[in-house]
Amino acid sequence: MDLELDGKTAIVTGSSRGIGRKTAELLHDEGCNVVFNGRHANILKKITKNLPKASYCVADVTDLNQCKKLVEHAKKKWGKLDILVCNVGDGRSVSPGNENISEWKRIFDLNLFATTNMVEESKKLLSKSSGSIICISSITGIENLGAPITYSVAKSALNYYVRCISKPLGKNNIRINAIASGNIYFKGSVWEKKLIDNPSAVRRMLKNNVSLGKFGKTDDIANLVLFLASSRTSFVTGGIFIADGGQIH
Repeated sequence: MDLELDGKTAIVTGSSRGIGRKTAELLHDEGCNVVFNGRHANILKKITKNLPKASYCVADVTDLNQCKKLVEHAKKKWGKLDILVCNVGDGRSVSPGNENISEWKRIFDLNLFATTNMVEESKKLLSKSSGSIICISSITGIENLGAPITYSVAKSALNYYVRCISKPLGKNNIRINAIASGNIYFKGSVWEKKLIDNPSAVRRMLKNNVSLGKFGKTDDIANLVLFLASSRTSFVTGGIFIADGGQIH
């Protein structure tokens, strides 16, 4: 299936590793001009070195001013913006019952405001191209799965934001959807560490809780991002798409 992404311009936040990096690479493979983003120039430079239609911009998207810089980079380098992938997030937080104000703020900055910041700064450009926004969320925002409370609440807020903002964005010809991801394994992920620390417990969790009995791969999420970014889903907005191997009830 031709996704008709050739020549589109995309920003992928948090694309120096994991889901973000795979998504940016697949968008590039489809012919997109892609802006990779992260907080470490040396990593981004290495990743994009041999990608002719890629550029990179160092920016912390929890900071609104740096979001402006990122969007301006895309506009200056490629002249437009068609696709925004909001991938920044982090599930590592304090154990339930140990929350405090500073931790709530840190987690919401990473898992909600990093997205709302980018949407606000990008919507003017995206409206010109009838663009698409895809947010990487989590199934912990849908069901209580024992994840840190701060993270679960932030992802729940992100999911509701996507549903609510879809109507005003739609009036400006912008689509927005989210992917509620399950357990994704990649090098450097939290699941890599858990497998090293307690492999039997991880295997037991997968067997008992996940219908397919396995981890997802970064490709599993990235391919869904590409589909949602494409014209093949031009009537789809405000949706939360679950990709978890059959974990939530």
